[in-house]
Amino acid sequence: MKKEQLFDYLKGGLIVSCQALEGEPLYRKEGGVMMLMAQAAKEAGAIAIRAQGIVDIVQIKNYVKLPVIGIIKKSYPGYDSYITATMEEVDALVEAGSDIIALDCTLRQRGDGKTVNEFIKEIKTKYPDLVLMADISNLEEAINAEKAGVDCVGTTMNGYTPYTADSKKFDPDFLASIKTNVNIPIIAEGKIHEPKELRAALDAGAHCVVVGGAITRPLEIAKRFVAEL
Repeated sequence: MKKEQLFDYLKGGLIVSCQALEGEPLYRKEGGVMMLMAQAAKEAGAIAIRAQGIVDIVQIKNYVKLPVIGIIKKSYPGYDSYITATMEEVDALVEAGSDIIALDCTLRQRGDGKTVNEFIKEIKTKYPDLVLMADISNLEEAINAEKAGVDCVGTTMNGYTPYTADSKKFDPDFLASIKTNVNIPIIAEGKIHEPKELRAALDAGAHCVVVGGAITRPLEIAKRFVAEL
C-alpha cells in the first residue's frame, strides 16, 4: 500500500504489539510464537501488528498477511536510544518488508554524534518512500519529529525517558496536546490496559492505537493479578 492508502486503512483501528525479547518466556530464537500471537490478534479484529526482530517480522508477514510496524531493539554504547538506533537496523527492517519502521525520536544522546533530525534525513534520503513512525516521549519531541520529516508520531516512549518518568498512567490529555500541535497521524501507544482507554485515545485525537502488554505479554498480565494477592 502507498502511504496515503496505509494510513486510511489504519484509521480508527487496533494494532497489536507482538514482541518477546531474549530472556522472556515466549522468546524463541527461531521464532514461531509471535506469528501465532499475531494470528490470534488478527482473528480478534486487529488490523496491523507491531513486531520486533527480523525473524518475527518475516514470519508474521508471511503468516498473517497484515501490515507490520517493524522495529529492532538493540543497545549500543553511547546511545540512550535502543529502538532502531542505526542505519544497520533500518536496512534490515526494509529488507524484511516492514510496512512502517518505527525508531526512537526522543531528543536524547546518540553515540554517533548526530541529532535525530540528521538521522531521519539520512533515512529519507536513502529510502524516500519509506514510512517512518517516530517513537516520542513528550510534546516537544512530537513537534520536532514532524519538522524532521517523519510520517507519524507514536507516544511509545512517554514514561520511559528520565524527563517523563513521572508519567505512569495513560493520559488522553497528552494525546490531545499533540493533536493540537502536529498535523501528521498520531499513534497512541503505551500504558493502554483497558478497552475504555483505547476509546479515550481515539476520542483524544489518535489516528489508531497500539496495544501490547495488555494482550500479548502473559508474564506482565499475570504479575498484575498476582500483585493483588
